[in-house]
Amino acid sequence: MKFEEKYKKEASCLSQLKPTKSSGIAGWKSPSNIALIKYWGKRDHQLPQNPSLSFTLDKSYTETRLQYESVGKKSQGFDVDFKFENRHHPEFAERIKTYLNAISEYLPFIRDFHFEINSYNSFPHSSGIASSASSMSALALCLVSMEKLLFERIKNDEAFYQKASFLSRLGSGSASRSVYTDYVVWGKHKNIPGSTDEVAIRLNEDISARFKGLRDAILITGSGKKKISSSSGHLLMSQHPYAKARYRQAKTNMEQLLRALKTEDEQLFIETVENEALSLHALMMTSAEGYTLLNENSWNIINHIRQFRKDNNLFLTFTLDAGPNVHLLYFAENKKQIQTFIQKELLQFCEAKQWIDDRAGNGPQKIL
Repeated sequence: MKFEEKYKKEASCLSQLKPTKSSGIAGWKSPSNIALIKYWGKRDHQLPQNPSLSFTLDKSYTETRLQYESVGKKSQGFDVDFKFENRHHPEFAERIKTYLNAISEYLPFIRDFHFEINSYNSFPHSSGIASSASSMSALALCLVSMEKLLFERIKNDEAFYQKASFLSRLGSGSASRSVYTDYVVWGKHKNIPGSTDEVAIRLNEDISARFKGLRDAILITGSGKKKISSSSGHLLMSQHPYAKARYRQAKTNMEQLLRALKTEDEQLFIETVENEALSLHALMMTSAEGYTLLNENSWNIINHIRQFRKDNNLFLTFTLDAGPNVHLLYFAENKKQIQTFIQKELLQFCEAKQWIDDRAGNGPQKIL
């Protein structure tokens, strides 16, 4: 049975049950993630055109607190008071309402509650550090916690996180990967048992310890709102002349990256990850309404990374999300040398010398 069918069947049961409580609070801290194999292009109901692979971060996260109180049976609309960092944000509030409406067929009881939601980001939102991944996964985790508290039907962690991944995906595709720790795959791939387009799964492969401890220096070259949203970028893929070739490329790159992670093939890792990063932005530039999210300092940082790697024969590479900021990836054992390089050569290209000293994290944490 598909997850969609399963959760619709569960929803039918939930609609017949009376909640055990009339109010409560749930809170989750959920990380952003950085994709090494990129998701770009979707179909149907927020399903990916190709599989993607990421690892969750540590210091780049969203904290969300959701208070709920019963208001009785309602036929339409949602009673939501949403704040971002303690301030009302109408644009975000509308997105939350749209999201709640979309998932109410899986969580029918949410129409009977008033919600007060407050979220906080540890990093600039809408600038290409996958803020939608952390924010929507944090909210989905809160909602699944709410269901668990009200109906006591979710019996184990696997079921809990699967449903959170499914609901996260409906808010933001990449959010489906943020509910897990370590390396995560979203999208069906013939070589990855259990992989599916409906939910993400942890990558149960024998991954080198060095790659499991990967560090990520996020170099902020632009903290403002992106001129083209990721949602708009995904839509442009539907008529993209290179779409089919891209989806084939992503599947091939997935196989190469899996091999690199298992065998600790540093060169293959670098080639695959950088190819994926630049392919993502090439797709933006060659779409019908060609555009770029990279700026001059993005390219300056990329060129310095490549030159430093050549001069020092050291493992470091870069990737990019759908924004101008550069993620510099390196091994923990080289932290001192790489951070000296950042301070001396790369900060000059960062907006207000901003950067985030991040690393692979331990996944989401329940805070309430």
